[in-house]
Amino acid sequence: QVQLVESGGGSVQAGGSLRLSCAASGYTYSSYCMVWFRQAPGKEREGVAAIYTGDSTTYYADSVKGRFTISQDNAKNTLYLQMNSLKPEDTAMYYCAAGFGGTWNSPADFGYWGQGTQVTVSS
Repeated sequence: QVQLVESGGGSVQAGGSLRLSCAASGYTYSSYCMVWFRQAPGKEREGVAAIYTGDSTTYYADSVKGRFTISQDNAKNTLYLQMNSLKPEDTAMYYCAAGFGGTWNSPADFGYWGQGTQVTVSS
């Protein structure tokens, strides 16, 4: 059974930084796509950043390019999202998701999800 557990969320002032972690277990595949999604109240869930574990190819939403960095530690089976220069519009519940195909920023293409971690950025 695949399990994803996020941590690292919190409250920070604009311009600050946070690092989210997603501990993964139960995988038997060598290559898959892991994505950070976020969802703000009243808005659709959106893809923030993705990494393909096989070759470490990464993708970012335009809104976070240059500020967020996705990375993985294969030895720890952990996914990270380093978030710098945070803005109030980054406030959302952040979810870690894993899948094996489809479009990286399409929530419907991912079957495994964590419970989410809240990020709140105040101005």
